[in-house]
Amino acid sequence: MARENKADEHRLSRRGLLGAGAALAALAPVAGRAMPPPLPMVQTRGGPVSAGISETPGVLAYKGIPYAAPPVGDLRFAPPKPAKPWTVVRDGGLFGPTAIQNPSPSAVNPTSEMGKALQAVFPARADVEAQSEDCLVLNVWTMRDPGKRRPVMVWLHGGGFAYGSAQWPVYDGSRLAAQGAVVVSVNHRLNVFGYLDLPEVAGSGAAGMLDLVAALEWVRDNIALFGGDPSNVTIFGESGGGAKVSYLLAMPKAKGLFHRAVIQSGPGVKAVPRDRAAALRGDLYKELGLVEGDVAGLRALPADRLLAAARAAEAKQPGVGFDRSGFSPVAGDGVLPAQPWDPAAPATARDVPVLIGINKDEMTLFMASAPWFGKLDEAGLQKMAAAIYGEKAPAVLTALKTDFPKDSPTYLATHLTTYGRMFAGSVQIAERKAAQGGAKAWFYILDWETPVGPFRSPHMLEVPLVFDTVESARVFTGPGPEPLLMAKQMSAAWLAFARKGDPNVKGLPKWPAYEAKRRATMIFDIDSRVVNDPYAATRKAVV
Repeated sequence: MARENKADEHRLSRRGLLGAGAALAALAPVAGRAMPPPLPMVQTRGGPVSAGISETPGVLAYKGIPYAAPPVGDLRFAPPKPAKPWTVVRDGGLFGPTAIQNPSPSAVNPTSEMGKALQAVFPARADVEAQSEDCLVLNVWTMRDPGKRRPVMVWLHGGGFAYGSAQWPVYDGSRLAAQGAVVVSVNHRLNVFGYLDLPEVAGSGAAGMLDLVAALEWVRDNIALFGGDPSNVTIFGESGGGAKVSYLLAMPKAKGLFHRAVIQSGPGVKAVPRDRAAALRGDLYKELGLVEGDVAGLRALPADRLLAAARAAEAKQPGVGFDRSGFSPVAGDGVLPAQPWDPAAPATARDVPVLIGINKDEMTLFMASAPWFGKLDEAGLQKMAAAIYGEKAPAVLTALKTDFPKDSPTYLATHLTTYGRMFAGSVQIAERKAAQGGAKAWFYILDWETPVGPFRSPHMLEVPLVFDTVESARVFTGPGPEPLLMAKQMSAAWLAFARKGDPNVKGLPKWPAYEAKRRATMIFDIDSRVVNDPYAATRKAVV
């Protein structure tokens, strides 16, 4: 397949360049300076992996480690199988391939301020060049000197369930590792390859989620070799990654594989119901001219053709408002037995502390390039609200104007989705987690605004702050010391949560757990503060 060949060429060219650089360095020691010790090799259960240089001094990166067998041939659509062991040392300095995927939403002028910012957070070109079905790999960042067992933070990338990868630069785990965590990031199957619900293949409607279970099993079995504590694992993710965290909390097969969970701007209250998945499957077979049930025919198709047909089938499905749709995890089988967080918190989440929240202006990242942005009038705002909320539109608009009295119709329009989707779902999960008893929930909102473009506090802004990767995302976070101050606060809170299941840390106000009576929320800003029930009018209107 074309994508497979391009991915191989990409990896071979990088390996050749890196190998040549390493050889030259070995032949040219600096006079009077001791050569650094050789990078350590780790003998995982699957086989040996060498370390690569990370972005941060003192931190090692082990990239592209297989955690399951390539899901190709008869394994396409099937639950993951164990990786074949290897004996030759794998080069841990190279990322593995990304999953076959749809393009990311960054199709704007790449030379504009907005285009540069979007390219920083959605580097689609690199992902396209490195695509392959052979994508079940993970990456580990850890300190050169292991020392004591450290908390493990497993990152689940964004991009919905359609695109994205663990190797976006903003996800570099070396800065968190330098602060005392072992960081893992994971690639897994996406879109039709990970979530086509086939009655003939058990688990196919959530195969991509089962990939993540296999990755967590790899962490359980191997992470101590990298200095990590397998009894203290935090899963965290943003956007689609947040939904993946939400679903793992509801999956019996994942129970016990992690011990804390962070859901950033991606509440997964519901998954795709089986009837909707069946209709989508029928449209896919029609697009391909195959008889429904011809799994062998689906497996024989080139990846490009299958992906194109899947996109066409998704386009035929009716809109479903804020509910999950398209090729995404399917509820109602042995993987996700019921809707994850509807109508209540799943029993599997009872003993897991949850940190959840949103950014104040989530949807500006996606809407700022729309032709109406900055020009919308009151009539246009009311029309948009009616299309989204129907009879509830007047009440929602009144609430938004109460909570955001200074915002223009343009920003109120972005709030229609930010608070109808991200905020409402996050509140539902926090409420239901608190009502469940057991481990606690904490809620946050990022209020700090980037000076870049018209974004304010957009989707993904917290990611370089949590990972402390501000310097690689300045086109998005902006210049000066403020982003660094925000990163210091947020990365410290996330690390504290990973260590002890509680985000309270020196330098931040006392942060109470969330419960329905008080609704204590950490508002992250230069001067962070705790507010009870922020945006209460909007909450009552949309939840």
